[in-house]
Amino acid sequence: MNVFLAGGTGAIGVPLIRALTAAGHEVTALTRSEANASTLRALGASPAVADALDADALRRAVGAARPAFVIHQLTALPKGGPRSAKDLEPTNRLRVDGTRNLIDAALAAGARRIVVGSFALFRGGEAQHVPATMRAAADAVRSMESQTLEASRRGAIEGVVLRYGLFYGPDTGSTQQMAAMAKRRMLPAIRGDKSLLPCIHVDDAARATVLALDRAPAGSVYDIVDDRAVSISEINRAVAAAAGAPRPLAIPLWLPRLVAPYLADALAVRMPLSNAKARADLGWRPAFPTIDEGLHDAVRRAA
Repeated sequence: MNVFLAGGTGAIGVPLIRALTAAGHEVTALTRSEANASTLRALGASPAVADALDADALRRAVGAARPAFVIHQLTALPKGGPRSAKDLEPTNRLRVDGTRNLIDAALAAGARRIVVGSFALFRGGEAQHVPATMRAAADAVRSMESQTLEASRRGAIEGVVLRYGLFYGPDTGSTQQMAAMAKRRMLPAIRGDKSLLPCIHVDDAARATVLALDRAPAGSVYDIVDDRAVSISEINRAVAAAAGAPRPLAIPLWLPRLVAPYLADALAVRMPLSNAKARADLGWRPAFPTIDEGLHDAVRRAA
């Protein structure tokens, strides 16, 4: 089948292109920069250069690909991950306006299905789970999901939402940055850390996405997460162990609140999610059930 992937060079873009081509799909991958075209070709995808915020250009790009399936992975995050609410603003716009443009383009091209990569930590923008500093991002996620599911409800296109956990993997910028920080003992454990965050290896997320193209019922929503949620301190300890770094130093809870208040807000988030529905409906299971296993693989492959 012809697949149009919007977001071909993001954290999940590269592993997703590999997974799609391995499954026999013809892939057209969107990028904003002509400089990325050769990378996409080397991966086996046909590049389409356009800005998702330019509705006319996007419609032309999707129409030329004539896809049966459209996959929405549009983000504009810093390579090492967001450090402030401001870092999320370009991605917020893509999740609101970019989603609208992509759905319109998919409809104009006659696509049958759109699969949207969302963010499990925001659970569709449920306010009770989201710190105040992350509300704008959560609102953007809610818009992206509701636009997709509304189009599906009215029968315009088959919409499916995949709520990914926090990405990690060998080519993921945040994983590489954290491994480097762990070796300098700059990645601490936090006393009193009660956070519970869902994570997912990017290769496992990519496999779930490919399966959702054919197997997910229209209008369905899935949590694509590891078998066990973990605290920020557990993540930092797992990164250090995988990187062969010293055990992280333990610091008091007030210190990250003082020096990195945006990131410290995540210490209050408890989001233990289940992947049981994805296992049952999609026949998917994570190759790396826990972050410990996945990070050892990621660091080994990145070395």
